[in-house]
Amino acid sequence: MFWKFDLHTSSHLEALLDKEDVTLSELMDEEDVLQECKAQNRRLLLFLCQDQCMQELVTMITTEPPAGVEETKRFKYPNIACELLTCDVGVINDKLGNEEPLLETLYAFLEQPSPLNPLLASFFSKTIGNLITRKTEQVLNFLRRKEGFLSLVLKHIDTSAMMDVLLRLISCVEPPPLRLETLTWLNEEKLAQRLIELIHPERDEERQSNASQTLCDIIRLSRDQANQLQEISQPDPLLTVLESQESVEQLLQNMFSGERTESCIVNGIQVLLTLLEIRRPVVDGVMDAQGFERSYTVNSSILLAIEPHLRHFHQLLLEPPKRNPMLTTLGVLDEPLGNTRLHVARLVASLLYTSSASHAVVAQELCRLNTMDLLLDLFFKYTWNNFLHLQVELCVAAILRPCAHEMRLQPGLGSQDKFKPHQDASQEQTLTETPTSEPSITPENSQEAYVLFQHCHLVQRILEAWEENDKIQSEGGMRRGYMGHLTRIANTVVHNLEKGPVHTQISSLITELPEDYRGRWETFVDQTLSETNRKNTIDLVGTGNPRPSSEDDMESPFPKELTLQQAFSDYQIQQMTANFVDQFGFNDEEFTDHDDSIGATFDRIAEININIDAGQDSANTAVFEACAKERIQPFDDDEEDIWEEKEINYATQTKSRNR
Repeated sequence: MFWKFDLHTSSHLEALLDKEDVTLSELMDEEDVLQECKAQNRRLLLFLCQDQCMQELVTMITTEPPAGVEETKRFKYPNIACELLTCDVGVINDKLGNEEPLLETLYAFLEQPSPLNPLLASFFSKTIGNLITRKTEQVLNFLRRKEGFLSLVLKHIDTSAMMDVLLRLISCVEPPPLRLETLTWLNEEKLAQRLIELIHPERDEERQSNASQTLCDIIRLSRDQANQLQEISQPDPLLTVLESQESVEQLLQNMFSGERTESCIVNGIQVLLTLLEIRRPVVDGVMDAQGFERSYTVNSSILLAIEPHLRHFHQLLLEPPKRNPMLTTLGVLDEPLGNTRLHVARLVASLLYTSSASHAVVAQELCRLNTMDLLLDLFFKYTWNNFLHLQVELCVAAILRPCAHEMRLQPGLGSQDKFKPHQDASQEQTLTETPTSEPSITPENSQEAYVLFQHCHLVQRILEAWEENDKIQSEGGMRRGYMGHLTRIANTVVHNLEKGPVHTQISSLITELPEDYRGRWETFVDQTLSETNRKNTIDLVGTGNPRPSSEDDMESPFPKELTLQQAFSDYQIQQMTANFVDQFGFNDEEFTDHDDSIGATFDRIAEININIDAGQDSANTAVFEACAKERIQPFDDDEEDIWEEKEINYATQTKSRNR
């Protein structure tokens, strides 16, 4: 009501606008200037859209403030100016997008020498990004006339705001034909190739990192938009170039040319991992046509380009870039694992999941190099590095499930709804494998499993590590940090031994183990592993449905009696429903006809005497009665009267709780 009848007091801003000699700075000092601008105050917009004012606003966001100004006020006006220019008011967008002198002043910011002021760069990026979205054709025509535009942006790519400018051009241009035209222009300017050139040991780390992140974002955005814009038959030119064998080979040559630095290798692997993504999680509620996460096909040219360089990645596991000793809570780590070896492990896991029978050459080369044996060495050496443990676990799971992305389907899903290769490993055990047909076991798709058991001695390693951990704990030592992942690896072996796609070969490989290890493995599976799995599950009372939990079960936030009460309530309802149906004899066919059947059904209800037989399930009944006797205490005549008035004592009693 207050705003409806316009009863608010007149703003001091209006008084300033009444002055003939009011300046832009005076208006920007007012706290409500931005609010009035967004509310489209007519007098204020007329003042701001004057040529002199607009020129001054653009100059503020592109020019370094005087050094002598107080630090708190140096960027006050540039910040307000940026907010005014990007508040999405039509007249301001039209003025800034249609006036070429203003665009020239804005563009001049890119022509400054490096490094750019990061705050001013963010103001520039936000302003030009808003214009690309709101005044698309005008701004694109202006930028395309500037021959050195892309060179200037890449020159300043060490400033992260420049990444946003490129991504705006790729993702915010509408309609689709204009977007395709823009992508074609960027491809003609060789944007992808020039970004790849920046991932080189001779470049500074910030430039390499931003170039890598830009390439990853381009790949993901292009794939997402290709799925959403089905009406465009032409492929995305930038994505086509990035997925080509030539581009991947150039990236790999840069990574392994000259001195091998961690920054160059890690940033290059991040691009490769993005190219190898076959599943993308749902983001912002956007799903594929089937209502599940989006899936993509990996171009075979990517794998063909990577295969010759697998030996270089293997060598990095042996001789990574030197790192200084690291002080940890458990002591000094003389040789840290390092980001390089962790990313190589991620790449190997991704390659094993991605490569199928048609690209078996990658898996065969990894077997020849014996890379998996080296990763298992690192698994047990770096006891507390769970990031590495997860990647090795994923490698084992991929090897034991050849053609995994074709075989591992969730129940009830179609062939297009494939298993998520990068999902949380803790959830991996709960998936049910339902192959549509029994896979053929060939030497090509079982070679990795043979190497894993015969050359890597997976079973022997599991048994020895488990026994060593038990010995350490029995002597009062700490439990090894990899035991949770080792448990899941052992469960993966057992699961695939029973019904996996290569269960026949795995069974024969375990049979060929030395007699001592074969007997220890059988005992381990039947007793130790079974007991560990039992401890890692919680059996809800009366339901019989165990659910997995962490090994250290956390205390329930609800009182025990409430949990039992809910369980028994569910049990009672279930029993009543069963008896009700047994006595009524209803079936679905009686409800298909709307008139006669319904009337007859209610006539039968009036004739039924409900008799609940609580003794149908003797086991559950006994448990219920025992719990009831435990919870219900008999009345005692000598007990004090609870209604008797007595002095209230507020002394508190604290009950300790073990963490």
